Amino acid sequence: MKLFQCQNCQQTVFFENTHCESCQSALGFLPSAMRLITLKSHTQGMSAYDNPAQRFNYCQNFQHGGCNWLLSADSDDVLCLACDLNNKVPDLSIEQHRQDWIEIERAKHRLVYELLHLNLPVVSKRLDPESGLSFNFLSEELTPSGEPVMTGHMQGLITLNTAEADPVQREKMKAEMEEPYRTLIGHFRHEIGHYYWELLIRSNSSTLDAYRSLFGDDRQDYQEALNRHYQAGPRADWRSHFVSAYASCHPWEDWAETWAHYMHLMATLHSAQAYGITLQPKVASMSKQGPTMDLKLDYVLLEESDINIILSDWLKLTLAVNSLNRSMGQPDLYPFVLAPQVREKLGFVHQLIIEQR
Repeated sequence: MKLFQCQNCQQTVFFENTHCESCQSALGFLPSAMRLITLKSHTQGMSAYDNPAQRFNYCQNFQHGGCNWLLSADSDDVLCLACDLNNKVPDLSIEQHRQDWIEIERAKHRLVYELLHLNLPVVSKRLDPESGLSFNFLSEELTPSGEPVMTGHMQGLITLNTAEADPVQREKMKAEMEEPYRTLIGHFRHEIGHYYWELLIRSNSSTLDAYRSLFGDDRQDYQEALNRHYQAGPRADWRSHFVSAYASCHPWEDWAETWAHYMHLMATLHSAQAYGITLQPKVASMSKQGPTMDLKLDYVLLEESDINIILSDWLKLTLAVNSLNRSMGQPDLYPFVLAPQVREKLGFVHQLIIEQR
């Protein structure tokens, strides 16, 4: 995620901000320019601070506190690109549901930003019912007879249980599922991986063959594989072949977990670049000819074709941040080990996105 700047007072501002804390100027995110822009109020609405001819309206969900994205004042749409993806949302008249939805939208808007940054297609099912993307945010309290809401993906529709917005409930599920990592953005990145598998791999025979040679045959029975995973547990050697235990249950889940981890590392490295983070560890015994833990990140991530260069920098960054977290008594930011086969799978994802771009 980039850092932004208020155009009125030059204060540093952030992706979710609706106003500048320094000068109180209104702010909004303009997806067509991938910028958070400063706004001026007029009798006819709002305009860009540096271009009064450009006039904008906030997305309709701004009134609920769930969005700061902008639309052109000439547009007939009332929902921004990100909010137009929503199919079902909780009853926002119930305050707790509204607060849960706001947390979910923050994560989803970051997801959409990342997809746009990667130059991946983002089209609502409203515009493309067959191949488009949409989201259901459902609460078990509002389903018939309290039926369980399963987070998952089906033909471009991603469903998320709104209980995942509750950190207590999420930590409970994390412990029950024996997961080292469970977040809202993590759910979104995993499920969107399933969507892009259908969009970018399933219909492309050569890419599908390459995928199967690396991840396995996706034609094996999915439900049977899940049942086996939950009854018998993951295969004993999963750490040598998969990024997580869950990834070992079926090639589809291996793909989605690998995709999610690719998004984890690219988004975090992008943020580190925005902050100008460099590393020069104070290790006195390290020879000049030996391995170095220095980190510079002085290149464009999506223009680097060698995934090993990116993963080397990812290792350096996560070792440093994991150490900082431990100093605060917090869990590791990234509690995973990337085995050689996992690195190869991440390279496959990286090359696919480079080709897509």
